[in-house]
Amino acid sequence: MSQSNTLVVKIGSTLVANTERLTPRFGFIQRLLEDVARLRERGTNVILCSSGAVALGLKIVGERPETAGVSDKQAAAACGMPILTNAYKQIGHEFDFEIAQVLLTLGDFEDHRRFLNTRNTVFRLLEAGVMPIVNENDSITTEEIRVGDNDRLAAKVAQMVDAEHFIILTEVDGLFDRHPDEEGAEFIPEVTDVAPFMEATKGKSTLGTGGMTTKLMAANIAQEAGVTSYIAHGEVDNPLTSVLDGERRFTKFIAHDTPTSGWERWIANRLQMAGSIGVSDELADELANSGDRSIRREDILSIDGDFTRGDVLHIYDQQGQERARGLCDFTSEELRVLAVNPHLDAEQLLGYTTKGEVIRAKNLVSLEGRHLLWDAPEGSEVAGHGERPSA
Repeated sequence: MSQSNTLVVKIGSTLVANTERLTPRFGFIQRLLEDVARLRERGTNVILCSSGAVALGLKIVGERPETAGVSDKQAAAACGMPILTNAYKQIGHEFDFEIAQVLLTLGDFEDHRRFLNTRNTVFRLLEAGVMPIVNENDSITTEEIRVGDNDRLAAKVAQMVDAEHFIILTEVDGLFDRHPDEEGAEFIPEVTDVAPFMEATKGKSTLGTGGMTTKLMAANIAQEAGVTSYIAHGEVDNPLTSVLDGERRFTKFIAHDTPTSGWERWIANRLQMAGSIGVSDELADELANSGDRSIRREDILSIDGDFTRGDVLHIYDQQGQERARGLCDFTSEELRVLAVNPHLDAEQLLGYTTKGEVIRAKNLVSLEGRHLLWDAPEGSEVAGHGERPSA
């Protein structure tokens, strides 16, 4: 499927749900889907990632956004999802197109096989002329298995389908150099690197789980995939075409003109850290400058996390700076055994034959200059002091 005809749209909770009454805002949904119909007539495939299920279900379970706990929100999601889907479906029928619901969890993005299965499902829906509405399955997810915000979920969907455009509709016109309510706040019309703006974007919405910080993280994921992204106000007529046609104010995030391969993007753009390892500064520099250097058992200085074979690990130098990410060939238990016994035969230690390559070169992605870096986890077994993990 061609990238040039696919748009992914993320809709914030406060646009879909009335803040006080916790009921659907049918007027907004009407304007949105009317614009979707206009884009479909142009030959554009549209995928929605809509928040709002939890907000719409809170009233049914007798809770408010300010006081709801995890179990309350899970129950609210189960109640609110049919309301949200039916609202979209009823209005979609007015414009003669069908809607399908796709519910995902963290594993559908982090596990490569499930990632590809999800991708195939979404493509099949688009081929049938059905508009997918993608959401996190909030009724079953817990902290350990949840994406946590629909901004990054939507960006991963844009990456997954090789979209051309990604629009985040919210309550503000776009990105400002500080909180927009502060005196002297200046609007930022175009961004090539989101990193300088991260500190100025703290705060969450009342109904949703994300703020401007998660939107910048989402834009970075999309940029890396070669997707042009926008943050724009949703409370306008023609909320999508007015952005794509340049008819109003928004912040545009310029896509990288040389996006990495789909495999490299899947490895590099993580939603949750499965685990991490520490290596020497010298090796970290070598990884940045060479495309054929694997990480071997004797290279490991520290290990953090409980992970399984096939998980993506974050790789840190001795200064605690993240330098690369890569697919691990061992479980955390196996890797600890190998790392603390570097001079013993691997087959003797593990019971099967292995070359001892922890992360193969083809499964390593350097993060130099293209990604938002994650802080090193605290309390790793050896925090980068040039020593090996102890048994």
